Amino acid sequence: MSNLTPLDATDARILLALDRDPQATVVALATELGLARNTVQARLRRMTDGALSRTSRRVEPEALGLPLMAFVTVSLSQRMRAEATEALQAIPEIVELMATTGDGDMLAQVVVRDTADLNRVTEALLDTPGIVRTSTSIVLKKVWSLRMEPLLERLAEGAPRM
Repeated sequence: MSNLTPLDATDARILLALDRDPQATVVALATELGLARNTVQARLRRMTDGALSRTSRRVEPEALGLPLMAFVTVSLSQRMRAEATEALQAIPEIVELMATTGDGDMLAQVVVRDTADLNRVTEALLDTPGIVRTSTSIVLKKVWSLRMEPLLERLAEGAPRM
């Protein structure tokens, strides 16, 4: 599935410290965690090359004027899967696209201004060659965003991975 180097307890401690202070310097992190500066620097470099998401993933869609989120299940013509997937990259409101099992072939996370904007994006999806049909679920309330802190805390405490 992935060739990422698994994180260990020290990596988890570094990431938790960065969550508390994203602007912390390597020296400040090393001091806070009782680690050598070179250790922190090397681990951050390794994680930046693999385990860490891009910084732009931290931007909330609301800050871009896109407060409405929806999940769109996409059913594809199997003969045009690759072409459809490539074409979907041209729709910037699709912020995440996953191949799935179940009722559809893909699940797209979409962020838009309002329902009229969602309708525009849905029509763009349906106009994409290879897309047979869609089914849309609007998010009424974000209960919480993607969270890694509880998993990092467990790893930092030395608990075994599940």
